[in-house]
Amino acid sequence: MELFSRSWAALRTVVAELPDEDFVQPSGCAGWLVRDLVCHLVIDAQDVLITLVTPTEKKPTRDAVTYWDVTGTPPTGDDPLDALTVRLAAAYEEPRLLKFHFDDVGSAAGRAAELADPELRVGTRDEVLTAGDYLSAYVLEWTLHHLDLIAHLPYVAEPPAEGLARSRAMLERIAGADFPASFSDTDALLVGTGRRAPTGGERAELGGLTAELPLVLG
Repeated sequence: MELFSRSWAALRTVVAELPDEDFVQPSGCAGWLVRDLVCHLVIDAQDVLITLVTPTEKKPTRDAVTYWDVTGTPPTGDDPLDALTVRLAAAYEEPRLLKFHFDDVGSAAGRAAELADPELRVGTRDEVLTAGDYLSAYVLEWTLHHLDLIAHLPYVAEPPAEGLARSRAMLERIAGADFPASFSDTDALLVGTGRRAPTGGERAELGGLTAELPLVLG
């Protein structure tokens, strides 16, 4: 849960410090500009708030790793919900308005996470898991979207190293195999989730794992 807070704070800081012109740069998410991704993060923060105030007595059905639904098909940006996010982002008109809303909701989500009992069982997406597992799953979400945010902004700070390492470990558990030791944590995440194609050399190192990629998380 501490790592959730660090990863989330780092992502919020990056958004707060972005100049206006960067909001119309492409992101690492297909079909989305940076402003679209930030609007998606507002929705993510709302989901965190909703989930943490949706307690249940039911037994957990998922944990931090099995939380994710995994497919092999990367998003194209044509999904109706993705298109809705683009329209919502455009409605803000000025980056400062989007920044304000993101900071407002994002700060609340961060405080709610710090106050949450990690053993509390919560319901989300018709599944049950502990708050601790739910927030641990979101370390991967924040880290991947941090990488998406800076995909075309090389001068912007990267995600925290510990968040990258934890996210790689979770992705390896999802894959059921380790990525080659020569892969940096960032490369393992980008290649593993289909955010970039492996080079010829990387493909050779991946061996049989290549057939299992990409791991598209939803």
